[in-house]
Amino acid sequence: MPIRISEQNAELIPHSILVKLKAIYDSLKTAEKKAADLLLDRPEFFSQATIVEAAEAAGCSEATFVRLARKLGYSGYPELKTSLGKGREGKTTALYEGITEEDSYDSVINKVFKTSIQALEDTLNVIDKNEYKKAVEAISNSGKIVLCGVGDAANVAFSGFQKFIRAGACVYASADPDIQLITVSHLNKGDVVIAISHSGRTKSVVDVVKYSRVTGATVISITNYPISPLAKNSDIVLLTAAFTEHVKGEVMSKRVAELCLLESLFVNVLLNKRDSFIEGLSKSNAALDVNKL
Repeated sequence: MPIRISEQNAELIPHSILVKLKAIYDSLKTAEKKAADLLLDRPEFFSQATIVEAAEAAGCSEATFVRLARKLGYSGYPELKTSLGKGREGKTTALYEGITEEDSYDSVINKVFKTSIQALEDTLNVIDKNEYKKAVEAISNSGKIVLCGVGDAANVAFSGFQKFIRAGACVYASADPDIQLITVSHLNKGDVVIAISHSGRTKSVVDVVKYSRVTGATVISITNYPISPLAKNSDIVLLTAAFTEHVKGEVMSKRVAELCLLESLFVNVLLNKRDSFIEGLSKSNAALDVNKL
């Protein structure tokens, strides 16, 4: 279930911490959730309390706070407390809580656009630059590339497919889980699978990833949740940070972040393989001229 936080407390917590908490909260153990809830419910106390005081207030061990801090990307409790003490630094969240019948046209367009803008900014901030570099190098050195996703994520995969195939890369994509499994069964060591799942819990995508690892292929996942089955079964994890509250169904902001990640990967690979890819792009562009009037 999503984290619960009052508007007043949300203004006291740095946005970067909120983003990370939203990503890992569901995967936290019971004691860790108690520590996280203390941070969410009493941020001012948390930012001033010693680890002993915080543990007593939350009803859990001091070690639990150390584990929570590390899961949020800090080396320990003091670093988390220092970051929390900085507050929101004047930045408020642009994530909307839903669109109602009372919203004006202007309100709707603002909410939709701001959600995507926020998702892009947050994703840029949480991307692990070392993981990203590994992904670029793995794709640049691969023989074959397979992109997989289902539902709306399949559209993201096909977008990546269209970019790489125009450059002349040996690339495959399908929305059919059976075809995905067949395709990855022919991969070899050094080939790459790019798996896309916002939740990281899409069974068919996780199954494809698990099977592809048997072949020795490198698995790159694009997901919103660092502690998810997909992330755990990947060699390289590229995190998005698209969160919406009280919105059901597919939300474009999460796909926008995934699309931009794929676009940036393609551009970097294009720069790495400029000679061969530029030739491929030229051939593709010449072929597509057939469809122009």
